Amino acid sequence: MSDDVQDGFVRVRLDLSYDGRDFSGWAKQARGQRTVQGDIEDALRTVTRSKETYELTVAGRTDAGVHARGQVAHVDLPVELWEEHRDKLLRRLAGRLAHDVRIWSLTEAPSGFNARFSAIWRRYAYRVTDNPGGVDPLLRGHVLRHDWALDTDAMNEAAAALVGEHDFAAYCKRREGATTIRTLQELRWERRPDGVLEATVKADAFCHNMVRSLVGALLFVGDGHRPVDWPGKVLAAGVRDSAVHVVRPHGLTLEEVGYPADELLAARNREARNRRSLPGSAGCC
Repeated sequence: MSDDVQDGFVRVRLDLSYDGRDFSGWAKQARGQRTVQGDIEDALRTVTRSKETYELTVAGRTDAGVHARGQVAHVDLPVELWEEHRDKLLRRLAGRLAHDVRIWSLTEAPSGFNARFSAIWRRYAYRVTDNPGGVDPLLRGHVLRHDWALDTDAMNEAAAALVGEHDFAAYCKRREGATTIRTLQELRWERRPDGVLEATVKADAFCHNMVRSLVGALLFVGDGHRPVDWPGKVLAAGVRDSAVHVVRPHGLTLEEVGYPADELLAARNREARNRRSLPGSAGCC
């Protein structure tokens, strides 16, 4: 599958952030719900006075309610349009977009760059509090409340069995024809000085509901409802376990997307397309 930029167009990389609570996820919806992609594409069309909508490609589609601090996307724009607007486009978009989505940079992408297929990892964070008083009101849109005290050592011991390349079918919402094999590069918990527990979850890619399912299983270990070896046994069984809860989306944030050196972008693009079937329209994590 070719990913060459059409003649007369330039590929532009966008680095952006958003608060996901009022969005129905990243991807445009058939019923017209508010989405991050829809907002940005509408703003881009408006500020460039274009009749055409230029479609964004994103590194990781997020579900409704999931936040992003370090999301990456790209869009192919006509060279003439880019040259006319490039110097003022960032400021104009800032004036047009709602305050819960911000674009931080717009840059010409190097040859071979694809926001989705050139990525070599995505890093998410999930934040939880077990404070009996509840969630700090200033953090309530980004931190999950858990009703029982959590043992981070037990959670990290359980998490170690999940790291590596596995079939994560037990922790993913299956889609017809799509693989659930992923390489989980990092999964660890730490308690911050403010008492909030933060999970770092890093993988080459994620399937639908994977992060929130992994977090749900580890919380059951942390509060003593399941033994340390239970998440690993669920993984090995390879089927969804009704005891694995998909935790609420508001505690989840896409923190960062990693890319190889510019000269390796095209090769990574081809490798990612060939190694596994393409993700569909469903959101991630």
